[in-house]
Amino acid sequence: MKIGVLALQGDFDAHRRRLEELGAEVVLVKKPEQLNEIDGLVIPGGESGTFLKLLGEDGFAKLKDFVRAKPTFGTCAGCILLATEVENPKQAGLGALDITVRRNAYGRQIDSSIREGRFLNDPIEMVFIRAPKIERTGLGVEVIATEGQDPVLVRKGNTLAATFHPELSDDRRIHQYFLELVAERKAETVAGDCQDN
Repeated sequence: MKIGVLALQGDFDAHRRRLEELGAEVVLVKKPEQLNEIDGLVIPGGESGTFLKLLGEDGFAKLKDFVRAKPTFGTCAGCILLATEVENPKQAGLGALDITVRRNAYGRQIDSSIREGRFLNDPIEMVFIRAPKIERTGLGVEVIATEGQDPVLVRKGNTLAATFHPELSDDRRIHQYFLELVAERKAETVAGDCQDN
């Protein structure tokens, strides 16, 4: 299983280390054509507006095609990029998840915090850094983790998005959950290919 980590900015290396600890082969994606060789993609934190500038129009279009077809996990800025609607300020998104996200909803870098949330109803440590907030979840969007009353990890089909940074905690469960999603998708694709032959 080959997992890409979008390596344009942000702490992509922490995601790489975590995924490798869990046995995945990791590709640091810096060029759009690298998307062709991976089974799933992690879009790390960073600054979502900067991601858009660095991707450019072609990179954005290629990424949009990828997230429609293959498993993608966005954290913090990655969550913002995957949304259909972005506020504070308004910004283009990939539209992979029918959610409304408010940027920097928890305040500035100085307001960063470690909190306890619930992941699949079990307690889990969550690291929030200039975190966005999911203000609306649309049809078919499943809430996988919460912090207080707030949805902080959501999923629809192959797409997963977290407002916090699971790569900065010692807990591996969320990355493991994503790898299982990629493995399921890969198995379905192989089964579909076998039926076509």
